[in-house]
Amino acid sequence: MKILLAAAGVAALVCTSAHAATLDTIKQRGTVNCGTAPNLPGFAYTDDKNVRRGFDVDLCRALAAAVLGDADKVQLSPLNLRDGFATLTTGGVDVLTHRLTWTYNRDNGTGLDYVMTIYYDGQGFMVPKAMNVKSVNDLKGASVCVAQGSTTELNIADYFRARKMDYRIVTFADLDEARNAYEQGRCDAWTNDRSALAARGLQLKNRDAHVILPEIISKEPIGPLVRQNDSQWAHVVRWTFFALIAAEELGVTQANVDQMLKSEVPEIKRLLGVGDDLGQKAGLPADWAYKAIKQVGNYGEIFERHLGEGTRLGLSRGQNKLWKDGGLLIAPPFR
Repeated sequence: MKILLAAAGVAALVCTSAHAATLDTIKQRGTVNCGTAPNLPGFAYTDDKNVRRGFDVDLCRALAAAVLGDADKVQLSPLNLRDGFATLTTGGVDVLTHRLTWTYNRDNGTGLDYVMTIYYDGQGFMVPKAMNVKSVNDLKGASVCVAQGSTTELNIADYFRARKMDYRIVTFADLDEARNAYEQGRCDAWTNDRSALAARGLQLKNRDAHVILPEIISKEPIGPLVRQNDSQWAHVVRWTFFALIAAEELGVTQANVDQMLKSEVPEIKRLLGVGDDLGQKAGLPADWAYKAIKQVGNYGEIFERHLGEGTRLGLSRGQNKLWKDGGLLIAPPFR
């Protein structure tokens, strides 16, 4: 029995070690490889200069700045909903900053781990203005376009059945196909996360002819995923993104971070690696958070740059405000 237990322990150790080298691999490779959405304005898209940009792209860039000291040392893989999980599992990317909802089933039994919530969203519906629909409750008997295998498909079933409303689901292989089908009039309504409706809605030929209904029928906590059994890399991803949130809370910006190196506020000093070296416990340099903020910005700056009210998406912070401003975003203390 002791021999069997010892053998099992060695096997477990080997298995864990095989998946625990992501940070070392990244340092040797010289790039952070991220999976993002294929074409989602504001979040992950290719601009007219053939450069990948967006909120999710900048999260990846922040990781590269923290780990490698250079935000441009990234390899970005546009992945659709179905390919993202498989590509991460097989080592094709190091992390998914793709817009994927944290659910029980996705966090258990898939070999992947969600590390935190980086964006709070909720499912909504878009309809043509010509339908004169004011509420989701007016969609009784409607057909709804949705991407197959998404959480949105399950949420519709829960919402409509609970209210004894007839409906017809029309599923498509990916999010763009669902949008195209809606625009072609193959269904009465189109559903997705509200931010995705705002982003993908920009690709409609006549966006002004459509309206997003006021109801939010679900909670959609969005977060990055990593492979299981790699706690070091999970900690690096988690705390890099927490650093972006903490920086906003502490008033540390891309523009003033150099000045903030002289701050006497203890948590700012710890965050920026002045005095205490928090990076060593995660296999990072002392100034890892400083580099992420200096090269990419804090959470609020990233949000406003790509998603905020001054952009084409025109999204308000909403639940993605800091906790002290009435939102849900919070970073644990840096101490």
